[in-house]
Amino acid sequence: MTINHRNLEFGLDTFGDLAFDDTTKERISYSESLRNIVAEGKLADEVGIDVIALGEHHREEYSISSPDTVLAALAMVTKTIKLGTGVTVLSSDDPVRVYERFATVDALSNGRAQIMLGRGSFTESFPLFGYDLQDYEELFEEKTAMFSELRKGKPLTWEGKFTQSLKNADVFPKIEGYQLDTYVGVGGTPESIIRAVRYGFPVMLAIIGGEPARFAPYVDLYKKAAQQLGQPILPIGMHSHGVIADTDEEAYEIGWNYIKKSMDKIGLDRGWPAMSKERFDFEVEHGSYYVGSPETVAQKIARMMPQVGVERFDLVYGTGGQLQKDRFKTIELYGTKVIPRVKELLAAGDGNA
Repeated sequence: MTINHRNLEFGLDTFGDLAFDDTTKERISYSESLRNIVAEGKLADEVGIDVIALGEHHREEYSISSPDTVLAALAMVTKTIKLGTGVTVLSSDDPVRVYERFATVDALSNGRAQIMLGRGSFTESFPLFGYDLQDYEELFEEKTAMFSELRKGKPLTWEGKFTQSLKNADVFPKIEGYQLDTYVGVGGTPESIIRAVRYGFPVMLAIIGGEPARFAPYVDLYKKAAQQLGQPILPIGMHSHGVIADTDEEAYEIGWNYIKKSMDKIGLDRGWPAMSKERFDFEVEHGSYYVGSPETVAQKIARMMPQVGVERFDLVYGTGGQLQKDRFKTIELYGTKVIPRVKELLAAGDGNA
């Protein structure tokens, strides 16, 4: 699939996995994790990465339950990187408060805020904030519609079933001259693609396992739906897990030790079998893990982006925690070596191999 190599974006995503201390090998505290994530975002900005996206989670292995607060801190220590989420669980939040918080981050960062709306692949936030999982679909549909109206920046009159009713209500702070940069995170359902098109939002595909090319039909669906509904064809991105180190062997060891651990823990909740060596090797070689030296990872990204048809790629780093030094190493190599190499390969046409 042809992509425009002149409009490429590259991001970093983290769920705030609690890292491990380089010396003691013990898991660090939540407070230290949050401060380190700010340092990681600062490094990402310094090495030229386009976007950093922080995921919202309410589980013991993650430190980020309030991404916008961390993004506000990042706004003060970064210069050009976009400050986003991956994702904000809109279904279990108040669209008005979400909009106000991100309008605040946008002001603090001089227009660099980006929000990614999602239903949430984890469900802990629903009982935590008093929502019924039986309303899972309806909550996201209604709140996305409300958020779409809030982005227009005008006083809102609104009648809601799951949301508050408003009469000519205004929301502050104001964003002047443009609308809040908003994506929708999609795990792989046609209905989610159609919804994003209907509201005029670009899409980020969460590709966390299997062959990435199987998501290409969703890109085609987005484009066809946009044409049929008279909506613009907006950028489509993908995010996947990865580890970058000086050598393939070093990256593989980190990935096997930590990505496997993370996936096995999630699998206990969802009924997945433990990850086998064969499965991990498949994901590294042909699937959705980007694990290896800078050249290995760059070559794979440059192959996969055209296969899926996306112009944005986000690397999910730090999966399972990892040593802090290894997290910094992944960020540094991604910004200084991988991204320039991917652009070089795609510009030369090698990414279509």
